[in-house]
Amino acid sequence: CLTVRSDDETIQRSTFEHRPEGNAHCEESPKPTLEDARSWVVSFEKVMKSAAGRSCFRQFLRTEFSEENMMFWLACEELKKETNKTVVEEKVRQIYEDFISILSPKEVSLDSRVREVINRNMLEPTSRTFDDAQQQIYTLMQRDSYPRFINSSAYTDLLKSLEEPPPEP
Repeated sequence: CLTVRSDDETIQRSTFEHRPEGNAHCEESPKPTLEDARSWVVSFEKVMKSAAGRSCFRQFLRTEFSEENMMFWLACEELKKETNKTVVEEKVRQIYEDFISILSPKEVSLDSRVREVINRNMLEPTSRTFDDAQQQIYTLMQRDSYPRFINSSAYTDLLKSLEEPPPEP
């Protein structure tokens, strides 16, 4: 099956795709401060409220082959900010194709109840179409991946690197 996309579609699709850059521990955002990184052990909410925390956690999720959970959550956050009805409908369709469709390689794991809610919501898409699904994925990351992240060598190595004094010129 061959799909041909316009340049506009390609640009819109890239909204939810990963563009790696940055340092080895945390991509796509400034290096966290030691205080910021230490606060992440307090709660998952602290990780998710910090741009550097989300970036480091996403890098960890990539090693666990579950980065799509963060990508979906971030796409839903972006969708909530949108007010243009036409853009909302396009973003909803794109999120569905990228993360909900059983044909997607980045499909997130949702229970049947939430899938039914999404399918009903797709009849009249809004910026809140995926609220239940987003909450379910947030809870999954909080209960499953977050404890492993906090106990991972990636997190402890990050803390050690932030504790070391910077090299002298």
